[in-house]
Amino acid sequence: MELHVNDISHVIQLSVAPVFLLTSIATMINAMNTRLGRIVDRRRKVLEQRRGENPAIDEECDLELRTLSLRAHLSYLGIFFAVLSALLICLVMIGAFLGALISVDLSKGVAIVFILALCAVIAALGLFLREVYLGVSVGTHVTH
Repeated sequence: MELHVNDISHVIQLSVAPVFLLTSIATMINAMNTRLGRIVDRRRKVLEQRRGENPAIDEECDLELRTLSLRAHLSYLGIFFAVLSALLICLVMIGAFLGALISVDLSKGVAIVFILALCAVIAALGLFLREVYLGVSVGTHVTH
């Protein structure tokens, strides 16, 4: 079967939505990365305070360090799932173009990969929400 310009232009039109999704995921990764950087900075500050001359704050520092460690882990996992989602979306677009180029129906595979990408976005958003909750709750010593 011969490839027509109309086929490729249709695939390009269909790939516009995933490109916008990639942009939003990149923004989300940037936000999570910024939060992760602040967590690391805060951890350094707590550790410096702990080295200070007031041993009475050791227990409070331990609690905050555990919370910061959990928040850093959640941020890392959130970034992981966001990047995974972006990679899967790239595979979706490649699959769409390959399907048009070699005239093979890859629609089921593309749909499954897109669903997996959306599941990864949901996981990233859930982890981000949990990390933000812990960040807001740190003053009330919520660690669960």
